[in-house]
Amino acid sequence: MAEKLHFALVSPERELFNGDVDHVVVPGSEGEFGVLPNHAPVMSVIKPGALKVLNDGGERRIFVNGGFADVTPEGLTVLAEEAVDLADIEPAQLEQDLKNASEDLRDANSDASREAAQRALTRLENIRAAMAR
Repeated sequence: MAEKLHFALVSPERELFNGDVDHVVVPGSEGEFGVLPNHAPVMSVIKPGALKVLNDGGERRIFVNGGFADVTPEGLTVLAEEAVDLADIEPAQLEQDLKNASEDLRDANSDASREAAQRALTRLENIRAAMAR
């Protein structure tokens, strides 16, 4: 049996994944990087994007909205500010949410509401971009 990488993905809401996998591709702030078993230790800031978990010929894609990746001899731990399994995203609902967020930004009448609406719109745009890859 091939050696596996222990991988854990944790967000403030819950632990999304904890188990052994073949390979993980992380959207690091300096670019995507792959982590295999016995990877050299490294710590990286994560940018918004799709984290790819490859195992037994399958691929699971999870949107991460910032955080940190920590590779140690024990494996990879990702502490994500937000994580959403892309398989759970309904494209039609995402497009409607994007339309609503754009309208919210257009209709914002204070700096605080504009900033909140812009954050929401950017998050949704990042999810759409992650789904397209």
